[in-house]
Amino acid sequence: MGFWEIMSTYGLIISIIMMVISLIISANCKHAFNKYSKVMASNGMTGAEAAQRILSAYGVHDVTIQHISGNLTDNYNPKDKTLNLSDSVIASNSIAAIGVAAHECGHAIQDNVGFVPNKIRAALVPGANIGSRFGPYLAIIGVIMMGYLDSDAADNNIGSTIFFIGIVLFALAVLFYLVTLPVELDASRRALKILEKDGLLAGSEMAGARSVLSAAAMTYVAAAASAIVTLLRLISYGKRRN
Repeated sequence: MGFWEIMSTYGLIISIIMMVISLIISANCKHAFNKYSKVMASNGMTGAEAAQRILSAYGVHDVTIQHISGNLTDNYNPKDKTLNLSDSVIASNSIAAIGVAAHECGHAIQDNVGFVPNKIRAALVPGANIGSRFGPYLAIIGVIMMGYLDSDAADNNIGSTIFFIGIVLFALAVLFYLVTLPVELDASRRALKILEKDGLLAGSEMAGARSVLSAAAMTYVAAAASAIVTLLRLISYGKRRN
């Protein structure tokens, strides 16, 4: 049995397995954050204070720190130069809060120094948004047209074209997930290096921050893997219909 036959036959099972793995990874991320959100950092700094200190120390003076509602909704927005910290981070002086704030500062520093993968990801955002929303549906519609609704060559070509457009669009989303991996991993690497080098967290506290950021990084790995499996499944269905 060839690769595409395996994906066509067992793709749904593989996707379900990936979904379960993703749920486990997400639960582990929340567990790590909750665990170290209860452990206060010895320096007494809040997430917002740590972020401001890091940005100032590394020459990022055009970024505004502001509050965003929710938990684990923290992000850096390069368009309006805002570093958005959530309820559980901005005013908390826990190890988890400082680790997450430092990670978002890592993204701001990437933007400031022109980190190439970050630029690529930003360029992919419009296409990835469209691809993730419409790509799979167009591909499935194309498969249905190729396999069930059409009988003549002209109509079958329409189905093939719709399928191809859907695959290309979703491939942009998959590419976005793949480019996101080095961006997120680099932001965490920068954060941990800064926290340790600048003494924002003590030696024993670094293990907690590392645990939180490592668990968060695995969520991006799982998302990329799930997207790849979905893309391969869609392609396998198209090959089977052809």
